[in-house]
This record gives sequence, structure tokens and C-alpha cells, in this order.
Amino acid sequence: MAAGSGADRLIRKIHGCFRPPPPPPGPVSFVRHYSYKDIKKATGSFCRIIYSDAHGAAYRANFDDAGLALVKEVKEFDQSNEVFYREVQLLGRLHHRHLLALRGFCMGQKSLLVFDNVENGSLKDHLNDPLRTPLNWRTRLQIANGVAAALEYLLLFNDPPVYHVSVNSSNVMLDENFIAKLSDVGFLGYSGNHTGTTHPKDCIEAESRNIIFQLGMLMLELITGQSSEGGGANLIQWVQEYHLGSSIYKLIDPDLGNDYDSRELRNLLEVARLCIKSRDKPVLSAARLFRYLQKKIDNPVS
Repeated sequence: MAAGSGADRLIRKIHGCFRPPPPPPGPVSFVRHYSYKDIKKATGSFCRIIYSDAHGAAYRANFDDAGLALVKEVKEFDQSNEVFYREVQLLGRLHHRHLLALRGFCMGQKSLLVFDNVENGSLKDHLNDPLRTPLNWRTRLQIANGVAAALEYLLLFNDPPVYHVSVNSSNVMLDENFIAKLSDVGFLGYSGNHTGTTHPKDCIEAESRNIIFQLGMLMLELITGQSSEGGGANLIQWVQEYHLGSSIYKLIDPDLGNDYDSRELRNLLEVARLCIKSRDKPVLSAARLFRYLQKKIDNPVS
């Protein structure tokens, strides 16, 4: 989203509100500690960029002894090894089919996280690169459902809940079976204050609404093939004004042709619309919205 957008202002306002309890002290025994030299070599001196934003960049890496991987730079922790180490401890405890698994880390000239490899790159690559085979409708529906399942796990079933999540086509990665993997997830966020246990209710609700909003924007990208970068104002206006008539077919990704189920399309669009509305005026709680999405996708006749 563009700097200065309403969503960005909301994010800046609520960053620093969350104080997740630190994990138990002790070594990070379940992930590997990589040397900076090895990571620099594996990423071609950090030239193999997958995506880059204000918080850091992600790189393709090929390690001599561990094969392919995704390396993510996290700028927010460059000044605090202690905070970064706690982040690694927490991230290493996340396990979900639709989250990119943490393999290792590096604390040195840069704060770096090493994740499992994703053979098919990012969702953005497949939506925007004309040289790639277009994603079919069933795969797009599977991606939407997978990302929603990951968010449900992070927000509702993880302890502590994870509210620092970025959802867009650049950081939704696809494995060899086109299974979606969220790659931009964090516990401690982007502020300098990372200690304590206070979770102000209004901050939690605001961050949750923002995550749901991002999910809605991702669904619109899957439907239209259009980027939501810059705030996605055109997509938002369209989904807010559309009527359940012929107009909903005008912005469908041309790469889909006629290869989609009309009822499933309408259902996904309906859920996307609810997600977009949730940023300003929640219609459903996160738990109810995820159940509704699952019902609409798994049982399209309902």
C-alpha cells in the first residue's frame, strides 16, 4: 500500500501497541545459525532479489550444503540482536502448511532469516509475468483458502497471537504444488519497544481488521489479476460499487478466459467485499469471517 494511505497511517499508529511475552530463555536449537559469509555467497552478494519493501528484502539463495532457500532481511532488528533473537525463537515455533517454515538465521551486519525454498516464486510473478503460464481458477481459489487458513491460525490459534502480518501478492509464495505460503510474518513488529505483556484491545482489533482488509485485497488480485499496490483504490471502488449483474465480469482477469465457476466467483467476491468493509466497520469477527469463507469456498452452493 502506498505511503500515506489510510491503511499505512493505521499501521503506523498501532505499531508498538503489542507487547508479546518473551519466550522462555535458552538457545534456538530448532533452527540453524548461518554465517553472514555463507548467506552473502548463497544470495550472490544479495543480488537475487525476490521482493523489497520498507521493512527489508527477500532473496533467493543456494547454499552449498543445504540447497535452495529464501533469505529475508529484517531491517527493524538491525540495532538490537536481543530483540531479533527473541523474534527467531518465536518464529521457530510456528508450524502451519501455509506458512513458510523458518530454517535458520544470521545476526551480523544484517538481521537475516532463512526460510524453506519455494519453487514457484511469488504469487505476483504468476499474476504479472506474461511469460508464465496463467494460474487457473481452481489454483486461485486454493490460494485464497490457504492464505485465509494461515491467518486463522496466526490470529486465533497461536499463543501469543500474531498480529504483524503483511498479505500481498509479493510475499505470498507458491511451492512446487502451488500451495500458498505466507512469508512476511512477525511477532514483535516494527517499533523499538518490544517488551512487556500489554495487549490493548483497541490495538489488537485495529491490527486484526487491517489483516482482514489485506486478505480482501489479495482476493481481488486473484479475481482481477490487477495489482493492489498503491492502495488499490480502483479495486476498492469497484468492489464497493459492483452489482450482482454483468458488471462483475468486466474486471475478471482476461487470463482466466471462461475457465471459472460463476457461483464460486460470486462467493469469493462477496467474501472479499466483507473483508474490505472490515477495515472501517467490521461486519463479522475474524473467527466468523474465516468460517464463512471456508463455507463459501468449500460449499459454493450455499
